[in-house]
Amino acid sequence: MRRFTDFVATLVVAILLQLASLYTASAHADAVHAPVSSAPQDAAKAPIPLRGTLYRVEHNGHTCYLFGTVHVGQAAFYPLEPIVMRALHASNTLAMEIDIRDENAFNQAIIKHGLYTDGTTIADHLTTDRLAKLKAALQQNGIPFERVARMKPWMIANLLIVQTMARNGYPTEQGLELYFLSVATKEGKIVRGLETPDYQLSLFNRLDDMQQQEYLEETLQDLNDGSEITQAIELIDAWRHADSAKMLALKQRMLNDGSASSQFIEDILLNQRNPGLADRIAMLLNDDKTSFVAVGMLHLIDGENSIPALLQKRGYQVRKLY
Repeated sequence: MRRFTDFVATLVVAILLQLASLYTASAHADAVHAPVSSAPQDAAKAPIPLRGTLYRVEHNGHTCYLFGTVHVGQAAFYPLEPIVMRALHASNTLAMEIDIRDENAFNQAIIKHGLYTDGTTIADHLTTDRLAKLKAALQQNGIPFERVARMKPWMIANLLIVQTMARNGYPTEQGLELYFLSVATKEGKIVRGLETPDYQLSLFNRLDDMQQQEYLEETLQDLNDGSEITQAIELIDAWRHADSAKMLALKQRMLNDGSASSQFIEDILLNQRNPGLADRIAMLLNDDKTSFVAVGMLHLIDGENSIPALLQKRGYQVRKLY
């Protein structure tokens, strides 16, 4: 399975930020209320490269900018290129997949979808071999078993991926969502969530118990052999160089491997979500004169079910700026 690639491309922002706040040294609240560290002084003097992908959507005199993000980051990503920052500064509203400030909604969604509430623990749901592998991975990441005992397999798997990405230089607290939120807060912009934490976390909970166990086992295997981290970094590298052709190729490779995981990602995390995201972006265009929308880059990558394509089908004027 291309577990790391799946994670960087489509993993729910709520999981990333909430779990990072629980298990990393940086607190979620600190990350939200303080801007992400900018690049060093010398780097700031160099030409700033294009990153991700940027679209402009227009309808009835209103404008919406769509920017494709990755949900992890590093200080070297900043400052962002002037065309993106001009679009953000000019916008009245910032919209992201979810409003990451709503900690109560996060907590309720995690209890509802990510934890066992029937008195059982993860040890009751795994084979002896899988449980041994899990405990070894937790020990390697410095996570006490007791802290995750009530978590469901899909949630533990994603927590381990978050930790692995952070150890490899891509922590969630340097992610684009937190950076954009810090700018929006400073400039007094309206901040909106296109989806809710409850909806996003419910998507993973659609996996039945056996599928969740397999998801965890595949993740542990990928973490152990280390091969998938290369693919994750490859995807991030394509984003940081605004290499649309490479991003599309990686997306196609990820979704065409014939696995049940890839089918779930394509059908549920992308194809099912994109129409709803497009609906809410259309509402923004009706309500706000100028808005800036930051969503995971694979939602914007070329394809008939991408968000730009769906908006264009509705008669909106869509232009890819890069």
